[in-house]
This record gives sequence, structure tokens and C-alpha cells, in this order.
Amino acid sequence: MTLSELREKQVINTRDGRSLGRVMDIELCLCDGRITAIVVPGGLRPFSLGHLIRGEQAGIVIPWEMICKIGDDVILVDVEIG
Repeated sequence: MTLSELREKQVINTRDGRSLGRVMDIELCLCDGRITAIVVPGGLRPFSLGHLIRGEQAGIVIPWEMICKIGDDVILVDVEIG
């Protein structure tokens, strides 16, 4: 699977059925090349006028261990967001 394929998938939280958006980034372990987390949108970055003007978003980091299943269209995760 490529990063572009991963980015097309909707991320769904199994705890409440809520869509968290699409994968916007990944975190890698440079030592062994593993993906350690995916990042989904998490709203606008607070307290930064430059980021607000450009519309940049902060991300919610979801550790790889919290991914339940990667399907054809969605990624199911089990995370507490609140």
C-alpha cells in the first residue's frame, strides 16, 4: 500500500462511529522503517495567526497499535478523543 492510497481512506473511530477524516500524514521509525502512527485532521492550530491565515490544521496522532483494521475504503481505529 502506498501513502497516497492510505490518504484516500476515511478513518472511523469504533468507540463512537465518528469519522475522523482522512489520513493527512504518517509517522515513521527511522531505525526500522515502520509506520508508528497515522495523523488525521484535528482542527485549526490554536494561537497562531499565521496558521489561521494559511488554514493549516493540527493533527490527531493515532498510534499504529490503535488501528483495528485497514479495509478497502476505511481505516477503523479505537481511540479516546476528548
